[in-house]
Amino acid sequence: MSVPKSHLAASVLSAEHIADRQLIAAFILEAATEFSANPFADTSAAAVGHIWGAQAFEFRVLGVQAAGLPCLLKAVSALPGGEPLVQEILRSGLHSLNLFHRGDGSRVVGAVLYGKPNVPLPVFESLPTPPGGRKRVHSAQLDLFAAL
Repeated sequence: MSVPKSHLAASVLSAEHIADRQLIAAFILEAATEFSANPFADTSAAAVGHIWGAQAFEFRVLGVQAAGLPCLLKAVSALPGGEPLVQEILRSGLHSLNLFHRGDGSRVVGAVLYGKPNVPLPVFESLPTPPGGRKRVHSAQLDLFAAL
């Protein structure tokens, strides 16, 4: 583990180009989420684009839900192919997160949170507040009595 979870979560929250940044940061901050072994942490924008472009196709075919994948693909396509990136892998239960940054954990290029086929993404009652933003609540159900 090269970068603390709290630092990665804060970096994700400040990455406004990641639409699902609150969900991804909440996953990182969960107590059960742990760093996974990663013998190939050093990579490049071209490799990330190639691998995750293929994963996007496989995820659709296999019924794998993913958060952050379109944003990651868009971000790496805007980078030079040889741009060096560092991959962090975090796991909890049936879900995994692959996060890509420029080496210090602060400049996050993108991240993909995904589970096993036909397993929904995790749900968090309270999501972290992005810098300068409002706190959102993400729930699997609409509470009809909350408005009364």
